[in-house]
Amino acid sequence: MRAPAWAASPNSQSWQSDIDLLRDAFETLHPGLYRYRTRQQIAQDFEKLKDSWRRPIGLAEAYLSLSQFLATLRCGHSYANFFNQKKAITDQLFTPLPRLPFAFRWLGQDMVVTNNFSPDTGLQPGTRILEINGQSAAQILAQTFPYARADGGNEAKRRALLEMRAEDNWDYFDIFYGLLHRDADAFHIRAATPLGDHLAIDLAPFTLDQRRATMPQAKAQADWAAPDIPWTLKMQGKAAILTMPGWAVYNSKADWQGWIHARMDDLISNGTESLIIDLRGNEGGLDCGHEIIARLIDKPISARLFDRRVRYRHTPNHLIPHLDTWDRSFDHLGADALAIGNGFYQLPRDGEDEIQPKGRRFKGRVAILTEPMNSSATFNFALLIRTHGLGQLIGGPTGGNQRGINGGAFYFLRLPASGLEVDLPLIGYFPTSPRPDGGVLPDIAIAPTAQDIAKGRDPVLDRALLAVF
Repeated sequence: MRAPAWAASPNSQSWQSDIDLLRDAFETLHPGLYRYRTRQQIAQDFEKLKDSWRRPIGLAEAYLSLSQFLATLRCGHSYANFFNQKKAITDQLFTPLPRLPFAFRWLGQDMVVTNNFSPDTGLQPGTRILEINGQSAAQILAQTFPYARADGGNEAKRRALLEMRAEDNWDYFDIFYGLLHRDADAFHIRAATPLGDHLAIDLAPFTLDQRRATMPQAKAQADWAAPDIPWTLKMQGKAAILTMPGWAVYNSKADWQGWIHARMDDLISNGTESLIIDLRGNEGGLDCGHEIIARLIDKPISARLFDRRVRYRHTPNHLIPHLDTWDRSFDHLGADALAIGNGFYQLPRDGEDEIQPKGRRFKGRVAILTEPMNSSATFNFALLIRTHGLGQLIGGPTGGNQRGINGGAFYFLRLPASGLEVDLPLIGYFPTSPRPDGGVLPDIAIAPTAQDIAKGRDPVLDRALLAVF
């Protein structure tokens, strides 16, 4: 078998076929390709991308230019997914990158330390990073921003992605800042502590193994292939706090539906007065929230907030060898769909269009803690809660977009010459009436400050506790 191009010297001429394949697949299958950009703009961007691959480039430059192009589509589910690249790619591209030895949040254009993994450096939580290797925090944000994916004009989601939370092997900031500064052998830091003292320190970059050692144990050990549930429920006074950092339960062996209903039964039996659902950090996955909503209602409600559309009846045969997926029925996703013009087919309604009540109803107060990372199933959950008046949203605006998102079914497009993978969503969700270009705004907007971080306060949870009592 011939080695792919990335395994040898880059051959820009052979890589041209990858861009042709990318364009063919996206123009044929992507339901939201022209939601925010015109056909002319998209065509011009494809040509720019192809032109950037004409000159001799390495895999890192190819990955950066591909990612920047995909970000211009304004689709939060179209990207060269770190977790779907082959190991040979991640070993070459991501593993060797220099990584910052601290976690941080973006508060506006301020880079604020949330956790310092290098002892005795003075970078305590709440410290503002002023410069790294001569670049201001604002310059670093501006440099990495073009690579961040989000739906439409949801800038809050892009900013949130570029925070460094040290919770996954492949972190957005680690990847793109690392690729842009992959030759850095040290980080020269200028910073201001919460007390206003100024620091000038040199830090050695972290390796991937060092980054993994910083990950929270609960996150590191979460394994949906095992029967354990990586969610927690704890009581604080008469309020229950349900923390759900992820809903990626595809192919799970865990009885997560049973877990949710058992917890809800316990809350009802114990007379719990309030439920706080903490979705911060949760980008989505399956519609786990439907099981929660089923315990908040006493009659069926519509879960159909958007029309579901696709761009094809049957996937063209010449594309199928390059499209991996977990369900080959996606090859015929639009077979029974209704042609509605302009190249779209509307999928028929299904069982997911309505949520039926289950078990005893929880009648207490409900608050949902939201933030811009909530951009897929968690975005839809927040919108359902808001639409049907089932609880209060507290925290920050969600990710996603009320003008609609793309997802539901996916292909993993394998580009054979370069070896890179691109996620390709297949179902477009379109509102039936005009909606704003943004996520769902909270009922009570509140965000932490640098002083909150310095003092270890959680003002979002604190405000939620006030709201439900």
